[in-house]
Amino acid sequence: MCFPNNPTGAVATKKQLKEFVDYVIGNQAVIIFDAAYCEYIKDKNLPRSIYEIEGAKSCAIELQSFSKSAGFTGVRLGWTVVPKDLIVEGSKPGEINQLWNRRQTTMFNGASNIAQEGGLAILSDEGQKQTHEQIRYYMDNARVIKTGLQSLGLKAFGGVNAPYIWVKCPEGLTSWEFFDKLLKEAHVVGTPGFGFGQMGEGYLRLSAFGHRENIEKAVKSIQENLKI
Repeated sequence: MCFPNNPTGAVATKKQLKEFVDYVIGNQAVIIFDAAYCEYIKDKNLPRSIYEIEGAKSCAIELQSFSKSAGFTGVRLGWTVVPKDLIVEGSKPGEINQLWNRRQTTMFNGASNIAQEGGLAILSDEGQKQTHEQIRYYMDNARVIKTGLQSLGLKAFGGVNAPYIWVKCPEGLTSWEFFDKLLKEAHVVGTPGFGFGQMGEGYLRLSAFGHRENIEKAVKSIQENLKI
């Protein structure tokens, strides 16, 4: 499970996650929870971690990284939380944690010293300040994109708790046709929703990751050149 979700940007509520937790406990299963985008959640009522849900420590493993919050995509530094309370079919408390530690120490020599120093810098007070400023910058980009599209009468979704905007294609256009139209008329590249699966058909996704001047230039080009 991935929340905030990539590619949709949707975030599960505590009630929804509790239903998953109850299900896996009842079936002796395990949740693998990817929380890489959690720093983008603005709504204080939405959970940032699976462990905010009662019972999750006994049935969930959480994955995290600095890729989305601090731009570490190419550096590759993350971590996995395997609670000692975690139990799967036939196991005892602490056993999965021990097995995971054995796997890691056998197959992986650890992140480079340079990456680790970068991670420690991010966790410092100044690093946290700069990281949060960067996240606000990207979310402001998302606002610029969304309001710009809506000014044309297009239906735009997202950009609230994740840096992705989904746009409903104009009537009669498939996601690939809208991609071509946007490229040819406005010289802006998006991602056809169909590329993420059949349920994405009829939509196009735009990302807020970029420099503000490029975002504003792209939105202006769409507003001035896209023929709807």
